[in-house]
Amino acid sequence: MSDKLKIKISIADRIYPLTVDPSQEEGLRSASKKIDAMIKQFEQNYAVRDKQDVLAMCALQFAAQVEQRQIDKSTVEETTKLKLEKLNDLLADYLDK
Repeated sequence: MSDKLKIKISIADRIYPLTVDPSQEEGLRSASKKIDAMIKQFEQNYAVRDKQDVLAMCALQFAAQVEQRQIDKSTVEETTKLKLEKLNDLLADYLDK
């Protein structure tokens, strides 16, 4: 027996039927709402010709956010690594005395 759910997600005034794991439902519904909110924001702030233009802008915005998080995470990891190496050197110097 399958534990999948059949749900309908609305994006840009279109309905998309999906079969998903129950653990994915909340995330998909949340993402759908965020996309629709972003669509409304773009439509209010920019002269867009059609939904495809707005959806492309949404895709770019979401992809840029993901990429920026990766860059930020990498920077934090590198900074943390350098601090740990410095701390390790200080401890090694202290223990050698």
